[in-house]
Amino acid sequence: MARWIAGLDGCRGAWAGALLDLDDPDRHRCALFPDIAALLDAPEQPLVVGIDVPIGLPDRIVGGGRAADLAARAKLGPARSSVFPMPPRAAIYADDYDAAKAASRAASDPPFAPSIQGYNIFRYVRAVDTLLRARPALCDRIHEVHPEVAFHALNGDRPLGLPKKGREARRGLDRRRALLSAAGLPAALLDARAKGIPEDDHLDALAALVVARDILTGRARPLPDPPAQDGHGLPVVIWAPAVQEPLPP
Repeated sequence: MARWIAGLDGCRGAWAGALLDLDDPDRHRCALFPDIAALLDAPEQPLVVGIDVPIGLPDRIVGGGRAADLAARAKLGPARSSVFPMPPRAAIYADDYDAAKAASRAASDPPFAPSIQGYNIFRYVRAVDTLLRARPALCDRIHEVHPEVAFHALNGDRPLGLPKKGREARRGLDRRRALLSAAGLPAALLDARAKGIPEDDHLDALAALVVARDILTGRARPLPDPPAQDGHGLPVVIWAPAVQEPLPP
């Protein structure tokens, strides 16, 4: 019997993906996928996919963000800025950044506009939203995660305090790799970064994979609890893995 799981992270207009067979950890694969359907319909047919992209877009935002974003930001504390508050649905589908800002302000209370960093991931958000509305049964397989929420849990529900970019990137990346190893991912999978995928995106996809595993085994935690829903019935929840004993500094 094979129980494949997968993790996906947006990467340069495509998706950094990692797959693992829970019943035979020697079977795994990492690749750059052109779209989500390419992974879902791959030979492995993953049962659960953790994906680093917002799912569930309220028509109106009240209180500064989706319930999932607010819960994740509260959990992360000092690292809260890594969670970009998602604007209302209309802003995600706007034609350009100025239109997205206007649409967000018109349908949020208090009014707010997405940052340019947030806007830059809207293409990934639209791709997932379009897919799930066209194939709603996939909601049983595709689940929103956030890498920093995952690493926070794997670090004993404590801030890492180490970035994955900039001058401290090497220490931050090594710490994340160590947390993934302690979470049970095989070394060969950690080393299986596909050509063209930056190291941080590879590790983020693996963090999403860990969350997918814990969802399948019933150990993952929803933020918020219970999950919310948008007007199309899509879940508004970020899944976190089970809390892991922290590693030595």
